[in-house]
Amino acid sequence: MKEERAEPGESHKERVDRELAELLQGLRVAVTGVQVLFAFLLTVPFQVGFVKVDALGRWLFFISLMAAAFASVCFIAPAAQHRLLFRTGLKEKMLHRANELGVAGAMFLLVAMTSAVALVTETVINNWQAALFAAAVALTGVWFWLLQPLLDLYRSRGSTSAE
Repeated sequence: MKEERAEPGESHKERVDRELAELLQGLRVAVTGVQVLFAFLLTVPFQVGFVKVDALGRWLFFISLMAAAFASVCFIAPAAQHRLLFRTGLKEKMLHRANELGVAGAMFLLVAMTSAVALVTETVINNWQAALFAAAVALTGVWFWLLQPLLDLYRSRGSTSAE
């Protein structure tokens, strides 16, 4: 992926403003998903059937809960930092940091989703299917959220054609 260029007639400041708005909009989508998962996980221990969950299930729950919490922190941090750093001249720094936090949040979300799927599958079916379905979720997320974009980045660096 080449460094994004300004749109025709767009100044550097306008480009940074646009990129930050686009990034924050993308994070809004992700934060909704992680907050729904997090809210659901916060209610699970208070359900009557939770006492039947075995030690593995409790660890899967705890891993999912903590990963969802960390994902929430990562996805919400750019908005909080934007408020704290408003009009300080650090917008481009915020943009780069928000991008890094978005990637970290996506990885935490993937861990939360994978362990939540494993928990439900382990509770409903059994252990080896839980591992199978959790692995399918993890591999799908790693491919679409990490490897495919990195592969595109690698390929674009080898490309000499103008876009």
